[in-house]
Amino acid sequence: MQVEGLNIHPLKSGRAIPLETATVRIDGLAGDRRYMIVEPDGRFITQRELQALARVEATAVGESLHLEMDGRQLFASFEPEDRLDVVIWDTPVNAAVADPAVNEALSEWFARPVKLVHMDALARRAEGEAWAGSAAPVGFADGFPVLVTTTASLADLNATLTDKGQEPVGMDRFRTNILVSSDEPWAEDLWETIEVGGVVFDLVKPCARCIMTTQDQTTGERIGGNPIQGLAEKRMSADRRVPGVLFGWNAVPRNEGEIRLGDPVRVTKTRTERWPMKVRG
Repeated sequence: MQVEGLNIHPLKSGRAIPLETATVRIDGLAGDRRYMIVEPDGRFITQRELQALARVEATAVGESLHLEMDGRQLFASFEPEDRLDVVIWDTPVNAAVADPAVNEALSEWFARPVKLVHMDALARRAEGEAWAGSAAPVGFADGFPVLVTTTASLADLNATLTDKGQEPVGMDRFRTNILVSSDEPWAEDLWETIEVGGVVFDLVKPCARCIMTTQDQTTGERIGGNPIQGLAEKRMSADRRVPGVLFGWNAVPRNEGEIRLGDPVRVTKTRTERWPMKVRG
């Protein structure tokens, strides 16, 4: 097995940026989900409620951010002293906030009041203590620093969708960080620890999938195959701690380093039992 794909998403819910080499930090891949669109009161916004975020391409330039959507461009910078208390799920974070002119322009882009915030060096967030053994530092990702998926599992899902008369979907629907080429579908359910390029990752929790997987990651439209319907065939969690359909595993880096496309992926520790799934009658 080897690394088939590497991606970061500088803006949470914005377009993925494919990489050939990624720097892994304890809080995830460098540059991943360090910026976020929020309500004026600081509540986080994703493609779940603002599908147009799929059309935003964000590129970090130092501590600044270049944004482009539908031919419009914007350059946002941040002052450490200009801050906003934001909330992602139930977690408060004190983040740097863009200046009023930038926020006004973004509000025009999205036809609703929004603000842009940055997980800068002063911001702190840690999650997943119950799963990772201790709370893991993380940016604006939903809950864990890294998401790992495999090619074989996507192929199996797409075979299910085809059987249901639906179009296959791309891995971009799942917004993965590390895509592993593999031959056995769902083998990752038994991976407890993997090593890539000298970096150790613990796979600590399966990833429950939401309506975002039904959205085209270029336009934001809910078109094409429906992964949730396909996953419901054999990937419906039977464990109440993680309800819903599952695809991919949330992972926590245990050291830092660089990983590259083509790096071998070695499973160094396995589980004795798979995650329990509901069987459809």
